[in-house]
Amino acid sequence: MNPVPKMLIFLGILLVAFGLLWHFGGRFFNLGRLPGDIVIEKENFKFYFPVVTSILISVVLSLLLYLFRLFR
Repeated sequence: MNPVPKMLIFLGILLVAFGLLWHFGGRFFNLGRLPGDIVIEKENFKFYFPVVTSILISVVLSLLLYLFRLFR
């Protein structure tokens, strides 16, 4: 059987879960506004780069994919 449909369904569920975490995570986990995130504000300019948030998401996704490969 072709594994592509199962992988697409898994990725869709993962994207929905990530979207819900991002939406509700801002209220409960302060996701996106962690210490270490870079914010530069000037009069007509605002630059925001979530360094620590990106690293945290990368670690969590790497761990999830490792566990997925381990149990597959």
